[in-house]
Amino acid sequence: MSALYVVSGMIHFTQPKIYLRVMPLYLPTHKLLVLLSGIAEVTLGISLCIPILKNVAIYSIIVMLIVFLLVHYHMLSNKKASVGLPMWILLLRIPLQFILVYWAYYYLKL
Repeated sequence: MSALYVVSGMIHFTQPKIYLRVMPLYLPTHKLLVLLSGIAEVTLGISLCIPILKNVAIYSIIVMLIVFLLVHYHMLSNKKASVGLPMWILLLRIPLQFILVYWAYYYLKL
């Protein structure tokens, strides 16, 4: 799980255009938000490996995943934001987000 968030967060820095294209227009300062979300993902991914920070990281990841649902919804409802992905993939991302939330919650028990 840690590697997933660290790698995902690093992509925010190496390929920010991907994330800038999917940002809802009602959110301000897209570049800053992409940078901050990348920092958050990397930090939380690393924090999962630090026992004293693990539970805080897990709760933070759950909140982050729920907030990211806004982007997934925006991609569903905006043709340009869908970046050419087929509708079935866009729809599949919604339940996948909840699976990721459950996966994070499951780690609380370990």
